[in-house]
Amino acid sequence: MRAVLIALLLAAGVSAIAADRDIQHPAGGWTHSGLLDNGDTVGYAYPNNLIDRGGQRGRTLIEGQLKAFDKTQRHPPTLVVNGNAMPLYSDQEGRFARPYAFGPGSNTISLRGTDGKTQQRVQFYDANPLKTKAQVRIILAWDDPHAELDLHVLTPDGGHAFFGNPILATGGGLDVDSVDGAGPEMFSVTAPVPGVYHVYVNYWGNFGDQGYHFDESTRQQPIITGRVTLVFDENTGAERRETFVVPMRKIGELQLVRSFRRG
Repeated sequence: MRAVLIALLLAAGVSAIAADRDIQHPAGGWTHSGLLDNGDTVGYAYPNNLIDRGGQRGRTLIEGQLKAFDKTQRHPPTLVVNGNAMPLYSDQEGRFARPYAFGPGSNTISLRGTDGKTQQRVQFYDANPLKTKAQVRIILAWDDPHAELDLHVLTPDGGHAFFGNPILATGGGLDVDSVDGAGPEMFSVTAPVPGVYHVYVNYWGNFGDQGYHFDESTRQQPIITGRVTLVFDENTGAERRETFVVPMRKIGELQLVRSFRRG
């Protein structure tokens, strides 16, 4: 099964050129997905997963390159996926790659420059018949690429979804667990167990050239700002979302962000 690349070749601070030059996939801005990945399909057939890693079976990859950017800029551009805003960090050549779990239906990817203006936008339709809409999706992103924040979700039946236990016995779990800084991490469930859910964020440690460590001085932000978005009944007429800003000040800190009831 081939990898999925929704590639955005973006010009930070520069107006977008013709779409056929700047956007590789999905072609033309719309892609019918959900077909088998073989030569007999019509159009573009995206497979269900990029990497079969536990609960990440549903994730795909947003990848591209900023064609012109200031390496010294204090604030990065913003990647907005289905209305969920995330800081977009890149390497020294402007390349970036962010995992994401897309639900069925219409999906939108856009990039905002440091001036807040949308520079490019991609839409595609995921018609995969094997996918079920998430009744609950929780997304965590943060503003320091050298920090590692973790999402923890406690379910009414005693389940605990986190990096060490990505898949829950009753379904759902972490379908994206970004491990290279800035997120996102995502929890999704299509048939939630009735009861109260608790959402936590933990500042686990830092990440650098030598791997993971616990040296507080290596982070870029004095206070790391996490952004948690809860999406209920995604891609339906009843969709509802809540967003919370979570300041994290020291390694080991654990914060309860939100408790909510389903069913």
